[in-house]
Amino acid sequence: MSFGPPENSLKSLSVREVLTLIRGHWGVSYDLRLVIRGNGIYLHIMWAYLEQKSFGLTEEEYLQSLAYVIDVVNRLGQASVVRNWLLNCSSKPRLGKAISLKLKGEKEVLKEFVL
Repeated sequence: MSFGPPENSLKSLSVREVLTLIRGHWGVSYDLRLVIRGNGIYLHIMWAYLEQKSFGLTEEEYLQSLAYVIDVVNRLGQASVVRNWLLNCSSKPRLGKAISLKLKGEKEVLKEFVL
């Protein structure tokens, strides 16, 4: 019997896992963006998605962008928070309205990303 946190709460996110969560939840590959406001970092699920003809990135560019966002999330130690959010989010991005999650982290680590 173990009393520690669940095993996947300590596991870093991967591009494959995030894509699976997003596609499984909403049926398309929504764009994820990091937004810096004040002293905070927010993860946004945008309304644009890879399968749209008007989407501004190629699949390779999209995957590189997603990898960057996931790297920051993992470095902030927020993988389990984001994983849980993607699994349980009841909202859906709509044109002009992203879904937002404020990422937390130690102030010194946040300073690395917020200028």
